[in-house]
Amino acid sequence: MQTYLSFDDLTNEEKYEHFMERIAAGEKIEADDWMPDDYRQSLIRLISMHGISEIMGALPEKEWVPKAPSLHRKLAIMAKVQDEMGHGQLLLRVAEDLMAPLGKTREHIMQDLFSGKLKFHNVFHMEAPTWGDAGMIAWLVDGAAIISQSMMLDSSYGPYARALKRICAEEVFHAQHGESIVLALAEGTAEQRALLQDSLNRWWTSLIMFFGPKSAKETGNSNADKNIMYKIRTKTNEELRQEFFTKYIPRIWAIGLTIPDETIHFDESTQLWVYKDADWNEFKQIVSGHGPRSQERLALRQSSYDMNGWVREALAAKKAI
Repeated sequence: MQTYLSFDDLTNEEKYEHFMERIAAGEKIEADDWMPDDYRQSLIRLISMHGISEIMGALPEKEWVPKAPSLHRKLAIMAKVQDEMGHGQLLLRVAEDLMAPLGKTREHIMQDLFSGKLKFHNVFHMEAPTWGDAGMIAWLVDGAAIISQSMMLDSSYGPYARALKRICAEEVFHAQHGESIVLALAEGTAEQRALLQDSLNRWWTSLIMFFGPKSAKETGNSNADKNIMYKIRTKTNEELRQEFFTKYIPRIWAIGLTIPDETIHFDESTQLWVYKDADWNEFKQIVSGHGPRSQERLALRQSSYDMNGWVREALAAKKAI
């Protein structure tokens, strides 16, 4: 009689080989599937940071809900804030499923945020002092996010890919909302156009930083980019940044704005944009909680979390019944 081994009878090396075969074949990994520890940890770091960034990213625009220049604009930005919070909750739920086998919960994610262990996107540490900033965030920051997130729509981790499908669809509307604000200002008075240019000047370096520094692959490091190896993502940071430039630089110029980088141009020989790189030491300082509004926004998030603790307790009590 022939004996068949179950998956549990395989060695870890054999399980890993089977896992990589599934990745190579384009199969989706699900939450209850076997996965290597470093794959799980990579996903937890990425999805937790993404989820928290969605929540923290709503805060700069939340500041403009009561100050929006018309009822129409107020309703639009309020809906966007609500969407971003919903994206964060959806992603944190995906992260929770990954953390459950490790005995961790969403509470661990929040405490990591408050302690500074969990970082969020550099752009959401920055100030948004004018209505032009509300437009730039929705048009260019959300535009950058769409490029980054669309790249992961075919992620090897099924729950993340499915969540991103919904998120990307809603982000398209957010970018259109931002473009509407920007075009209205660009077609307005000289003062409004100056306000818009000032906003772009403030946000440009943050947009360069948005995609992160060049990856191991691009700097010649022999270590493969783990997220690319596992097909969690399919493009490098610099590839995404170049895609952003190709899409948005012509649009920025078309509405009469000046990019605050005299060196920026498209190199026909390399088919790449040449630009002034960011100060990556400054980037590390910002995402470590030393940006212009880092501490204020973290304090607001913690205050809200603490104040609504009774809701979590009530839900936990109901679940226990």
